[in-house]
Amino acid sequence: MNTVLSVLLLLLSISLATFVLQIRNQLSQHLEKNIKPFDMVIGAKGSPLQLVLSSVLHIDNPTGNILLEEALKIGRNPMVKDMIPVSYGDNYKGIRILGTPHEYLTKYQASLQEGRLYEKPFEVVIGSGVAKKDNLQIGDTFVSSHGLAENGLETHDEKPFVVTGILKPTGTVIDQLIITNLESIWEVHKHEDEHGQYEGKHYREHEVENKDGHPRGHEEKHHKEHEEEHAVEHYEEDHGEHEERHHKEHEEEREITSLLVKFRNPLGALQLSRFINENTTMQAAIPKFEIERLMGFLGIGFRAIHGIAITILLVAGLSIFINLIKTVRERKQELALLRTYGANTFQLIKLVFLEALFLSLLGSVLGWFLGRISIWLFSVFTENMYGHSLVFSFPTNKELLIVALVILTTLPAVILASLSLFKLNVSKTISDA
Repeated sequence: MNTVLSVLLLLLSISLATFVLQIRNQLSQHLEKNIKPFDMVIGAKGSPLQLVLSSVLHIDNPTGNILLEEALKIGRNPMVKDMIPVSYGDNYKGIRILGTPHEYLTKYQASLQEGRLYEKPFEVVIGSGVAKKDNLQIGDTFVSSHGLAENGLETHDEKPFVVTGILKPTGTVIDQLIITNLESIWEVHKHEDEHGQYEGKHYREHEVENKDGHPRGHEEKHHKEHEEEHAVEHYEEDHGEHEERHHKEHEEEREITSLLVKFRNPLGALQLSRFINENTTMQAAIPKFEIERLMGFLGIGFRAIHGIAITILLVAGLSIFINLIKTVRERKQELALLRTYGANTFQLIKLVFLEALFLSLLGSVLGWFLGRISIWLFSVFTENMYGHSLVFSFPTNKELLIVALVILTTLPAVILASLSLFKLNVSKTISDA
């Protein structure tokens, strides 16, 4: 019973230690892979970490919108190598619909598995994870819901999206996104804005009547109609100018969620971020710095769990040591009998060591497999919540080091537990039996 308990403690400590190491390593690799294409994110004022999580990793709500024209002015700095605007605000079954140019796909080295890239508004390409999860195919249509959380209340039934392409797996956030052009995002919300403006105009035209029995603003309306009659001959030449001005104003009022920037050298990010944060209504966040801060926060929890695993490992080692002492005492007659057949003290210690080594290896191997099973179960949760799955991997150097330390500590434990064998009185022990 004591032997089984010792193996279970060792198994638990090894599984917990390997689980924490794998989670930390895979999380770091995933974050690094997704933030690598961009040096800076420009967005609305707020939390810089929230800006990075929402615009780069797509796991948080955005801090707000910014004017496209204002962001592009910053992006025209000579230090900027590439700039990619992104915009979103809708979802399909909880999956974000991201509006961005084709260059965004190029940054993540995404390529088509089948179909073609989006060319017109309301054409989309979907990530491999989206295609697998929702069983979407080329030519399928769907309607989006307002917001980033799954809901069926505010759907844009009048403007459905059509799938034109499916992307190959990349192991990045693209696998869990629906991607279209910026015009699609602007168009899908244009109806809402126009509807709101119509309601405002309708309300103003139906104001209550004044004391004279005429609608409020009746005289002003009559005067305005009189002026319009005299201005008919100037309509044609003013109309073109008005349309051009209206289009220009509309272009200037277009908003995006954020601007993703890549610099020609690392110093550009530091210099430009300070300028943006101090002199504009926007904020600049450096993904690398923010992710390092995030890992620093998470590192406290990882270290705590790792400390618990080491504590359990020490308890397991102590339990094995006590079990070895008990085994030597209980099998003293058997060991004495082996001495009568010609076995020396070192051979007896070797037998005890092989038994302890077997228990250590058994606990380590079973613990490693239990750790990998735990990662697989945890991966199901992360894939459902964040769209990122953990992968089954072979033992890392740190995991092999833990097993090596367990085996190395077995030898001194065996020697200490077998000290009584050096003073073993064979004849007395056999006679007492």
